[in-house]
Amino acid sequence: MKQYIADAFTDTLFHGNQAAVCVLDEWLPDKMMMDIARENNFSETAFTVKAGEGYDLRWFTPGDEINLCGHATLATAYVLFNFYEKDADGIVFHTMSGDLFCVRRGERIEMDFPAYSLNEVPVTDEMAAAMGATPKEAYLDRDLLLVYEDEDIIRNMKPDIEKVKQLKGMGVGVTAPGKDYDCVSRFFVPELSIPEDPVTGSVHCMITPYWTERLGKSSLKAYQASDRGGELVCELKGDRVIISGKAVIFAVSELML
Repeated sequence: MKQYIADAFTDTLFHGNQAAVCVLDEWLPDKMMMDIARENNFSETAFTVKAGEGYDLRWFTPGDEINLCGHATLATAYVLFNFYEKDADGIVFHTMSGDLFCVRRGERIEMDFPAYSLNEVPVTDEMAAAMGATPKEAYLDRDLLLVYEDEDIIRNMKPDIEKVKQLKGMGVGVTAPGKDYDCVSRFFVPELSIPEDPVTGSVHCMITPYWTERLGKSSLKAYQASDRGGELVCELKGDRVIISGKAVIFAVSELML
């Protein structure tokens, strides 16, 4: 069985966010997909199966299956465009979060995702203790989004991962206005065995509605300030978030199953 490893939200190897992509003829048992994800030990392993005119797509972390992942969707689209659907301009993925549409735009792949809600919640002492800095605002949907005033706080943040696990939300995103970008962010998901996710499309489904409203603009140039780092271009269109980025192939392998 073919497995591809791609770095997403970058055009430079060893940057962006790694994802493994397994292109299947038919679905494997869930336990086997979970075992493959744990063996890879990336933040995401994506599994995809041709389904009519589109593809079914699922995402597994080392801890569990999740309902939406941006960088692994980008990696999967990149693999399909380059190895399986070379003449296609677009691909539709059928997922737990509905149909996701990916379109090739020159060197970038544009992805159409549902926007998350910005449900404001009180800032707590537990948030400050977990992140090492007190946010000015907090919002909760699938993930918890904490907003800070200064980019340097985000870049220098050293959260207490055990305390992050105790906060509400599947993951915890932190964001601030940027100096060279409209916004910067980081994302932590210790609940799913991912202390820090290098570059995350899904959290920008919250970040984009927040910053487009605050900055009075419909599109953003965003940077996720992990050690690997990655760039995203994000646009809010009604209740959808359009996220685009580049990707590069690191490896093509054969799984001996």
